[in-house]
Amino acid sequence: MDKISVGLLQLSAGDSPEENFEKTISFIREAADLGAQIICTQELFKTKYFCQVESWDYFKFAEPVNENSPTIRELSKTAKDKNVVIIASLFEKRAEGIYHNTVAVIDADGKYLGKYRKMHIPDDPQFYEKFYFTPGDLGYKTFRTKYAKIGTLICWDQWFPEAARLTAMKGADIIFYPTAIGWLPEEKETEGEIQYSAWETVQRGHAVANGCYVASVNRVGFEESPDRKTGIQFWGQSFICDPMGKITKKASPDKEEILIDEVDLSKIDKTRTVWPFFRDRRIETYTDLTKRWLED
Repeated sequence: MDKISVGLLQLSAGDSPEENFEKTISFIREAADLGAQIICTQELFKTKYFCQVESWDYFKFAEPVNENSPTIRELSKTAKDKNVVIIASLFEKRAEGIYHNTVAVIDADGKYLGKYRKMHIPDDPQFYEKFYFTPGDLGYKTFRTKYAKIGTLICWDQWFPEAARLTAMKGADIIFYPTAIGWLPEEKETEGEIQYSAWETVQRGHAVANGCYVASVNRVGFEESPDRKTGIQFWGQSFICDPMGKITKKASPDKEEILIDEVDLSKIDKTRTVWPFFRDRRIETYTDLTKRWLED
């Protein structure tokens, strides 16, 4: 199957995880009815982006992520009913005191294929994720689904070329990035345009460097910080780009929507034949990449 349809769910989030989950299930079903075959949620879709503050209260939102957990069972039922692959971003409780920012992948027959745990964890103003999430320890993952072999990375991972490279090297036709990123009110006027441009550009670069598709799905709406001191204006603009880095479909900056686009997997082989970056990699010269920094 060369041509498949990818759906990205760009949504806002309310205060109730249960309502957010029901809403997302509804959008998954709608996306499937519109022809989407692989459907991806935004990062941590069941809640508002609680990482704006450090609070023990929000650990209550975490849940087990396995084939027997209630959320996975409901997603599996939906996937099977609609014959779609679902990529779902969840707050995982692994054990008492160990939590992860995790993506679960469910195949079109409802089978739970596994999970990826976010490897790169940010700690910036309004993005205090190190308080909540243990860095991933499952390595970079790909999943062979009914429609394509997909890779899953998460938000902050999207800034690191090593993560995209290793995921592509495991055979990913499409790298999905569930995301929660936006502007801080005090920065938007002066830094907003360059911040967004950098975010889009680096991901398009991953598509070019690895000759694969990239699909990034963001949330929308303003979410006030729980301490009411500030907030984040999520910039939406979810997009899909092809192996040459061309954006083939982009969502709006401020509206909930289902972005659906057809991707042609045969372009991967054609692009890598013309631009044979994998052939020409000088892997014997890259050993220093395992070091933190190189001194003069």
